[in-house]
Amino acid sequence: MSLPSPLLSPVDPRPEVAAALRQWLQLQRCLALRPREAAAALSCEPDPARALRRVGESAAPEGSTQAAWLEAAVASLRRVGAVAVPWSSPAYPERARELSDAAPLLLVRGDPELLGQPAIAIVGSRAASAYGRAVAERFAGELAAAGLVVVSGLALGIDAIAHQAALDAGGATLAVQACGPEHVYPARHRGLARRILKSGALVTEFPPGTRPRPGFFPLRNRLISALSAAVLVVEARERSGSLVTASHAAHQGVEVWAVPGPLGAPASTGTNRLIFDGAHPALSPGHILERLVGAGLLPLQARAGSAVAPGGSEHSALVEALLHRPMTRDELARSLALPPEGLALQLLELELSGSVSEDRDGKLRVVSPEKVPGLC
Repeated sequence: MSLPSPLLSPVDPRPEVAAALRQWLQLQRCLALRPREAAAALSCEPDPARALRRVGESAAPEGSTQAAWLEAAVASLRRVGAVAVPWSSPAYPERARELSDAAPLLLVRGDPELLGQPAIAIVGSRAASAYGRAVAERFAGELAAAGLVVVSGLALGIDAIAHQAALDAGGATLAVQACGPEHVYPARHRGLARRILKSGALVTEFPPGTRPRPGFFPLRNRLISALSAAVLVVEARERSGSLVTASHAAHQGVEVWAVPGPLGAPASTGTNRLIFDGAHPALSPGHILERLVGAGLLPLQARAGSAVAPGGSEHSALVEALLHRPMTRDELARSLALPPEGLALQLLELELSGSVSEDRDGKLRVVSPEKVPGLC
């Protein structure tokens, strides 16, 4: 079957579209949890009916129960405004199609064109620290403002913060779910989901009627990385779903970035380990953009300069304050009338660059002010 349209809409009146949509939904229903079999079959037989027969499944509705499910599934897609993007469609993201366990069908609410836009995944701990929240807000906001689609999983903590910051910056975001398109998980993020639908999209590989289950999230995570040119892990404990996403990215050839965190902090154990194992240390949004554009992984040009470059003039006030006298982190925050978490990332960048160091008495001192561009 040749596709009558790159996107199969449940409101398209053409009979050939309705027939194709039902066949792809049938394939999804049978093989969504067996994506490796689905991808292998589709590589040989891009037609969904033939692919199903190849793996020993029936392509035709058998009995009233299966036929009723298909009608209910189409009605559900129509009700929530979702469209279907089949594996064989030119609208299907190329990197995701190349996976050996590629999803046979993507169901999208919102703007499906975002699937093909330059994107970065930002993931992290559900129990985010103040430091992690500040970092996620800054990175997601600046990268979205630079033109990248921010991809995440709509989970509590870093995921939700990344989605919100991207939208606050006037950018776009994709939320990849581990449930059917009519569900939002967690339920408390329904308001966030509605906001995403105005400037982004909700994406799932699971058929209508599928409720979230723990075993579905690893599958969801490999799709998050496959939709992105890079994965940024902001915070992760020693055993974290974010590390699963990073592992998927590494196997897919997607660059992995991690935000360094304080030694001994449980939320930074996983990210520091990623860096030790070879992930790029994420010191600023500008570092990531420069690397991805320079490597030809992102077609960003003029807008790439909108993110703040590492060690830029934003650090000047901080360093000037320390030049007057060494201060603890709390003293510095009070002198600048900022919350301590608001300084966390800037201090980390300055310490890593060798501009500032912390003495044994906890006082921060300027070591090399000449390393801070823009400092008078």
